[in-house]
Amino acid sequence: MSEPLLSVTGLSRAFGAVRAVDDVSFTLPEGGSLGIVGGSGSGKTTTARIVVGLERADEGEVRLRGRVRPARARGRAERLARAREVQMVFQDPYLSLDPRTTVDRMLRETLRLHFPDRDPAPRVRELLDQVGLGTRAAGALPKALSGGQRQRVAIARALAVEPAVLVLDEAVAALDVSVQAQILNLLADIREQTPVGYLFITHDLGVVRCVTDEVLVMRHGRVVEAGATARVLAAPHHPYTRLLLDSVPRPGWNPARIAAARQELSSPQATPTQEA
Repeated sequence: MSEPLLSVTGLSRAFGAVRAVDDVSFTLPEGGSLGIVGGSGSGKTTTARIVVGLERADEGEVRLRGRVRPARARGRAERLARAREVQMVFQDPYLSLDPRTTVDRMLRETLRLHFPDRDPAPRVRELLDQVGLGTRAAGALPKALSGGQRQRVAIARALAVEPAVLVLDEAVAALDVSVQAQILNLLADIREQTPVGYLFITHDLGVVRCVTDEVLVMRHGRVVEAGATARVLAAPHHPYTRLLLDSVPRPGWNPARIAAARQELSSPQATPTQEA
């Protein structure tokens, strides 16, 4: 079997007495799409930040194409090389974009930093086309763009360095439903055009259903269920996964019953199990 694109083994991270991530392992194949879902405090975002390099793990390792990603880069060249391996797209694009810099300049600066010997102009046009933005957007500041357009710019900037893995942390959570669909369709198109692997961090099972092949369900820092997305969502084994699915509003939805189920699951008698 070929080496997975991304391999995470035994990842753990504690903040004081709280184990935010507790023995988390998973793999992402080349061109694959993996969703990590769970409620607030489940550890999914901390896991993503460790993969990217924004947090350090207390235990475990992250491998990219079989090579261990060190916890800290040494020197400018190594930092740039790490950035080209894994990129992250955040929930609020406005906070991650420089409000004083036009889209064109933003992309050019990224390209000059990572590929100083290349002419950035053709690549800027290619990136804008790839994310569905015309040349008119090139001269705009972030405040002149809609939320969906800003997220497209954030995706273009991440793709500019040609990453192996793109981590999307609640990347469509702040967008209207119609705009969410546009961004998810865009990501699906990019996945067909490039070998990039996606790691989706989300609480939205609809997003997971649309764009992932595999899914991990996390609770209190641990993986409680994992498997093919279609199987997990159609026939979940763990009570917490069933609770997440039952919490999605639909005809006949009863929030009081969901609250009671959540309380029962949190009781000391409820013992977690892990599904691989």
